[in-house]
Amino acid sequence: MDHGTSVPAADPSSDTLVMPALVEPPHRVRRPVMLQTWRDAGFLHWPYEPDAVQARLPEGLVVDTFAGSAWVGLIGFEMVGIRLPGLPAVPYFGTFPETNVRTYVRDADGRPGVWFHSLDATHAVPVAVARLGYRLPYMWSRMHIDRFPGAIRYRSVRRWPGSDRPRGDFTIFPDAEPARPTALDAFLTARWGLYSTDGKNGLRYAPVEHPAWPLHRASAAAVATDLVEAAGYETPATDPHVLWSPGVPVRVGLPRTIR
Repeated sequence: MDHGTSVPAADPSSDTLVMPALVEPPHRVRRPVMLQTWRDAGFLHWPYEPDAVQARLPEGLVVDTFAGSAWVGLIGFEMVGIRLPGLPAVPYFGTFPETNVRTYVRDADGRPGVWFHSLDATHAVPVAVARLGYRLPYMWSRMHIDRFPGAIRYRSVRRWPGSDRPRGDFTIFPDAEPARPTALDAFLTARWGLYSTDGKNGLRYAPVEHPAWPLHRASAAAVATDLVEAAGYETPATDPHVLWSPGVPVRVGLPRTIR
């Protein structure tokens, strides 16, 4: 397999604080098709060569860079209370842990968003719905989020598809107090939309709205990066850039085809 190349961390001017407007949603999702909360989100990111990431993107998307590097993220969190507008949360299937591998892109109009290489989740029914409705590469996995005083551990082992059983496993130690976001923090977390492709009509885009992430600095230990490598990337060459958030409520709009 042609692996994407990890690069030494460039100086991202990470001590540069950003204005609140850069971490607030630039649009409203006035008619959401799905409501949910993303809780206990742990963000691990590594810099990669832009060409290595671009090679893994569909036609019509361009890798977004910061300080000359593309960034690949391993993000664990709990999806809570998935529901349709005006209805109660879906019982049992509406709350579950998820781990995704993602990168950051722009379309031909320069609109920023997220491209998911994989999304691992515990319940087979939401996995099937997301694969069909949003054309997202959801995977069925065995997952746990373990909460300890001052630490959170995210664990997953993929069940389907494939037989390799890659795992994601990392523990993060968040600072007690929230931090003001830096330019890099905003680049990695304030994206406001997701891209997918259905293989027939081309690219699809769904807008996302949520409050600004309350972000905490954090450190990480015992990081297993199998999921990053399963996405076609080389084992990260640096320690990750780590953030944690208690979470945000989220409104997801209807995906539409981009011609």
